[in-house]
Amino acid sequence: MIPRILSFLPLFTTLLSFAQNPGLSTGEYKQDFTFFWSTINDEYCYFHKKQTDWQKVKEIYTPAMDTISNRSEFVTLLEKILYEIYDHHAILNTNTNFSQRLVPAGTDIWAEYINGKPIITEVRRGFGVEASGIVAGMEVIAVNDSPVESAVKTFLPKSLKHIDNEAKCFALRLLLAGNHVQPRKLTLKQQGTVKEYYPDKTGMLLDHRSYPGRTTSKRLGSVGYIKINDCLYDNDLIAEFDSVMESFQNTRSLILDLRETPSGGNTSVARAIIGWFIDKEQFYQKHEYYAEERSTGIKRSWEEIVSPRKGKFYRKPLVILCNHWTGSIAEGIVVAFDALKRPGTKIIGTELARLNGAVYSFEMPNTKIRFTFPAERLYHVNGLPREKYVPPVFIDWRKERDKTGSDVFLDRALGYLKNK
Repeated sequence: MIPRILSFLPLFTTLLSFAQNPGLSTGEYKQDFTFFWSTINDEYCYFHKKQTDWQKVKEIYTPAMDTISNRSEFVTLLEKILYEIYDHHAILNTNTNFSQRLVPAGTDIWAEYINGKPIITEVRRGFGVEASGIVAGMEVIAVNDSPVESAVKTFLPKSLKHIDNEAKCFALRLLLAGNHVQPRKLTLKQQGTVKEYYPDKTGMLLDHRSYPGRTTSKRLGSVGYIKINDCLYDNDLIAEFDSVMESFQNTRSLILDLRETPSGGNTSVARAIIGWFIDKEQFYQKHEYYAEERSTGIKRSWEEIVSPRKGKFYRKPLVILCNHWTGSIAEGIVVAFDALKRPGTKIIGTELARLNGAVYSFEMPNTKIRFTFPAERLYHVNGLPREKYVPPVFIDWRKERDKTGSDVFLDRALGYLKNK
């Protein structure tokens, strides 16, 4: 099987399921199920860090194929199967109205189990969770009146050798993301007080996101500021970024804000951005294609080079801002800057989206449903798995609070640049 690398993955649009195809037989759905299971079996490259028994997955879900009579039912079943590898970078490129929103692109809340408790660790700026008054450090008690521990079970894998914390965190984030039609009601505890919050009371903002443009740029005194608005998959960003950079050539320093880039992208755009800040070719990330090693016993790995942009170079101090909505190719950009060891560069933020590897996309032969999952492992050039990277200037939102109208990330960046 020859995989096709997915060059971009715009996940910001609500993808409603396609019209039903009454012409498909049970046998054709079963063929697609077999193709789906076998492709993941052969190509998925992170089984080594999962508790998943993939053979057991086939045994668990095969009987359900006898009941599938339409596309929506099939999509729902496929989503449950993908839960078995509890990987936010493994998705279908379609959904139903009752599918959970994608994480991180389709959610405005990040949470993890910490010391056994489901704790909110960051909220996304500009969306319903922030507007409703939810802050990091709150404990999740219930979602839509269902106690969190029972509600989470809907999204937990069934094939695991044992339930690990990563699987529980995955299920928790899916639960909190909600679906495309039911407004969320979150019951949360803070400092012993339990309160109800309604992040969707002004509408389903996560399903109707929009931005003023591909970038937001401004001058903060002598400091240039560029925010990428979730479009790293759009090659037209290159010319726009170039134009903004040309206008900032006389600034004393620069802030590149990647806190709203969860939807993936392509390496052409990434290298175009990075290339502005280097004056010689350098390695910026390492790849491993595990399927070849699995089938032949011979490891295949390589390092990728980024080149300077001809006639385009910014040598002054630079700060990169990142958070849990810095996803996929944006994570690659952050880790690349860490690898380049560029003088005067500082990376400030929380943990990133921690999306595994580089994704490949495949299409089922009968339903034509496309599915995407990590088939290449990605690493920092020092060998650290990309998903384990932590910024050197780390922001823990459980210990921070934004003052009204302030931005902790931006304040830290300006403080650093002032000293430079």
